[in-house]
Amino acid sequence: MLNYLWLGLVLLAVVLGGLNQRLPQITDAAFDAAKTAVMTIALPLIGLTALWLGVMRLAEQAGMVRALARALRPALRWLFPEVPAHHPAMGSMLMNLAANMIGLTNAATPLGLRAMNDLEKLNRHPGTATNAMCTFLALNTSSVQLLPTTAIGILAAAGGQQPTAIVGTALLATLCSTAAGILAVKSLQNLRWFRLPGEALAPAAAPPPPAADPGPPEAAEAPAPPGRWPRLIFAVFLGFFAWLFGRSLAEGSPGAVEGNGFVRVMNAVSLLAIPFFLAFFPLYAALRRVPVYEQFVEGAKEGFHVAVRIIPYLVAMLVAVGMFRAAGGIELLARGLAPLLGWAGVPADLLPMVLMRPLSGGATIGLFSELVSAHGPDSLVSRMGATVLGSTETTLYVVAVYFGAVGVQRARHAVAAGLLADLAGVVASVVICRAVFGGG
Repeated sequence: MLNYLWLGLVLLAVVLGGLNQRLPQITDAAFDAAKTAVMTIALPLIGLTALWLGVMRLAEQAGMVRALARALRPALRWLFPEVPAHHPAMGSMLMNLAANMIGLTNAATPLGLRAMNDLEKLNRHPGTATNAMCTFLALNTSSVQLLPTTAIGILAAAGGQQPTAIVGTALLATLCSTAAGILAVKSLQNLRWFRLPGEALAPAAAPPPPAADPGPPEAAEAPAPPGRWPRLIFAVFLGFFAWLFGRSLAEGSPGAVEGNGFVRVMNAVSLLAIPFFLAFFPLYAALRRVPVYEQFVEGAKEGFHVAVRIIPYLVAMLVAVGMFRAAGGIELLARGLAPLLGWAGVPADLLPMVLMRPLSGGATIGLFSELVSAHGPDSLVSRMGATVLGSTETTLYVVAVYFGAVGVQRARHAVAAGLLADLAGVVASVVICRAVFGGG
């Protein structure tokens, strides 16, 4: 599917650019997108991925990843039946989804790359996405968002009276998009067009489950439990962060938008989460006698190689999207779909942002800012846009980054499931905002 999608974007961009006399803009957009893919996205991502995969290595060596996966085994076994219960991929996916939920995007992407790399170790068809990979990507493109900080920040900067009013609508909309994403990915994987190689011959016979990956030799045995003094040190550490959390609730987080109790809690969590994790995992691993520096470096090496592998895929996708946008493809789609989406209740002014959302996160934020500027931060259409921004994802970017990290070229039903989840998020955003905020 990615082959046809990429080729279609490029050819349509050239044809539309020729008809609209925008060929010079298409050329500039292609070069700018290639530069952005490497210099703005890939290079910073290399450092972030090295950092978080180093931290993940410490969590894995200390036994925390397996413990986390074991605690949530029932839900994970239903979502990912082909992944062994004790496989490191289970913990990696959980940590990625948790980071997405609380808005830690700088941590979520590297952790997602690690999860995809772990899933690739179970892949019996290299180059083709497995059912588990497609399910994981669907969860990423529709993950529940507890605090849409970007949308809230734009509404607050524009002088909104209640910028946090969209927290509840975004949460409800992401619940709808997540349910739609799971339903779509589980349904589409059974269609003939999306079956894995060999399944078409005997669709009723399920393939045998893959053998569990024991992980690296040094992680085969659980580390020794901490003694009394290490436990005391760990308790003091947790108490210190509990005090910081209480102070953040009482005084408010610097630069955070004020709101109700839930918003204040999420602001405090967002403020403390990164420092907590960066200190928690090394300390816990050290107390369990793991050589923290050596293991962190080993994990960082893996992160460097994973991040470098995504560059060609990132360049390919961003160039195609940039060309299509410069050629006027988004405007053409908006005009063509306006009657249909208007019948469904989607305001015409919201269409460009809705159509851009699966393609480019930065462009979507720019369109949302223009929407807020034109209609005001407290208008219904602006709150719809904020809810859409907080409940949908840049599906094609996620596909390029996550699948590119493991060399997957046949995405199967992952793109379709992600786009269906985005569509569900948009429809839910419009319906919920009309119900909550009325027609104002």
